[in-house]
Order: sequence, then structure tokens, then C-alpha cells
Amino acid sequence: MDFARQHIKTSVVACIVDDGGHVLLTRRCIEPFCGQWVMPGGKIDHGEPLHAALRREVREEVGLEVRIDRLIDVYEHVGLGPNNDHYVILYYRAHPLTRELQPNGAEVTEARWVPAAELDRYGMTPGTRHVLAQLFPGQLADPGQPDDELADRVRATGTP
Repeated sequence: MDFARQHIKTSVVACIVDDGGHVLLTRRCIEPFCGQWVMPGGKIDHGEPLHAALRREVREEVGLEVRIDRLIDVYEHVGLGPNNDHYVILYYRAHPLTRELQPNGAEVTEARWVPAAELDRYGMTPGTRHVLAQLFPGQLADPGQPDDELADRVRATGTP
């Protein structure tokens, strides 16, 4: 089975939480979700181990080294890209080994350490909100929804 031809993509996302309970959020400057706050991550390369892909994506986007703690959840969504791609997204909790952030500018315009109590102030994607609501119960007024439900709404209405 040729996954590339079938437009099946596997992505990893890091929910990076420091010792003080601050979460790393980045503001995307590419579609989908340009301008919204998300956690760092991206597609894995062919043959690349999941943890290696996660470390690479975090390093590329914000110049940070992390220790991967555990898998939080897995979501999927279909149809947000021009090719009607089917994404399988693995969300991992991670811990920063350093704190200095260097957003790369090509994918991320800003990166911030956000206290859990302030998460609700940020315009995040529904999938990001959903994962953070699991880790920080009661901190988000709208807990969001898994990305597969979001994809259904985008296909039906054309907007997130």
C-alpha cells in the first residue's frame, strides 16, 4: 500500500510543559491555521522514528531540545489540505531541556511560554485546545474538539 499516493500523513505534536507549568505555544505563519497558536510539531519523514521526528520538529520550529515524556492522545482528520489528506496526529507530552526560544520565521512567527491560567486568552486551534484541556482541566472555558470533528465542519462549511 502506497501511503503517499493515498495522501496518508503521520504527524507528531509536542505539548511542552516546563517545571513551572508553562506551556510552549507557537503562532503559525503557514496554512492551515495561519496566525493561530498551536504546539510545535509536524510530519514525520519516511523511515524516521516518531520520537526523532518530534525532537526534529521542535528543534526546527523553535530551536529547543526536549525530553519526551509520554503519549497523550492520537487524533485523525481528513480533508483539510488541497489533496484531501488523511492525517494521523500523535500528541506527546514533553519537557524542555533548555528554555531559550528561537522561532524560525518560516513556520513560526512567535513562541511563548504561557502559564496554564492564561491559556484561554490565546486563539488556538480546536485540536490544540482539546489536548490542553486534557492536561489542564478547568483552565479552558471551551475545551475544543478533536481535529476529526473540526475537519467535518471545514468540509461542510468551508471555515474552521
